[in-house]
Amino acid sequence: MRHNKKFNHLGRKKAHRDALLANMTVSLIMHKRIFTTLAKAKALRMYAEPLINCAKEDNTPNRRLVFSHLQNKYAVTELFRELAQKIADRNGGYTRILKTGNRLGDNAKTCFIELVDYNENMLKEKGAKKQGRTRRSRKSTAAPAAEAPAAPAAEATAAPEAPAAE
Repeated sequence: MRHNKKFNHLGRKKAHRDALLANMTVSLIMHKRIFTTLAKAKALRMYAEPLINCAKEDNTPNRRLVFSHLQNKYAVTELFRELAQKIADRNGGYTRILKTGNRLGDNAKTCFIELVDYNENMLKEKGAKKQGRTRRSRKSTAAPAAEAPAAPAAEATAAPEAPAAE
């Protein structure tokens, strides 16, 4: 039974799983987007987001905490310098998972996991939001439309009289 076992073991022992997630977190920080399986991406999100959250406050204890997990000084520097500025006003949800289908060999579900503030395509769409219509806006335009058909109705009655005169 799986009582109170909240995380995915990914078919690995603890040391192997920790090394895998640390290496994937370093790759995510350095490349901003990685391609992996859905199960690994969900496990990575649980591992990486608390570390990214530590980067909001740049001090020695937080740097040591993150370095103890990642063991890569270039990734820690990148995280605390560039990434921390982008996520300063965000309260969570630093990563996004986009499903891409199934892998050809073993039919595993695959996806991209990326840092939210670094996807330029989604940022462009967010900035260029179009005005959405609601039912209320249709009702407000229905009142002037009701007045408009009254005038053509008067013209329509005048039109049949003209052919009768001919």
